[in-house]
Amino acid sequence: MGKGRLEAFSDGVIAIIITIMVLEMKVPHATDLAALAELVPVFLSYVLSFIYVGIYWNNHHHLLHVSHRVDGRVLWANLHLLFWLSLFPFATGWMGENHFAALPTAAYGVVLLAASIAFFILQRAIIRVNGGAESELAGALGKDFAGKISPVLYAAAIPLAFYNQWISDALYVLVAAIWFIPDRRIEKVISA
Repeated sequence: MGKGRLEAFSDGVIAIIITIMVLEMKVPHATDLAALAELVPVFLSYVLSFIYVGIYWNNHHHLLHVSHRVDGRVLWANLHLLFWLSLFPFATGWMGENHFAALPTAAYGVVLLAASIAFFILQRAIIRVNGGAESELAGALGKDFAGKISPVLYAAAIPLAFYNQWISDALYVLVAAIWFIPDRRIEKVISA
């Protein structure tokens, strides 16, 4: 089965997710800086989520670029990932509108954790259908430090939100920073 429809569908869903997130930022009715100041938490949560969605889009692109085939498991694993990504606008809006309160911050972490697990499942499904452990993708991913540390940091951030939500937010920013630079391992395979 070809991968073209999977890529096109995923790109479309991700574009809609970003559009929905930006539409959650309501235009202030006042014209002073104080009106904009009230939007700072919403804007910050949007920026963080925009970066996360961009990271997923970028890594999804790289993952599919080195993939030669997909099957039913890959299609379902991809839908699983898109499901969790589609919750980003809700989690982002809830966290931002409530000024990073504990429960919305923890819920944001649950969505991030679930998306990272879904991406791992998608990776494994793509590796399986494209040659298994001996595939070029499996070799490119190697030990995948970032892929292993991210869920651990999300899992720590979720309960920490009830102690101090700023620690959780710092962990979310840290994970985004870890992933911000595109995965060079896959780019090396692509260029080889």
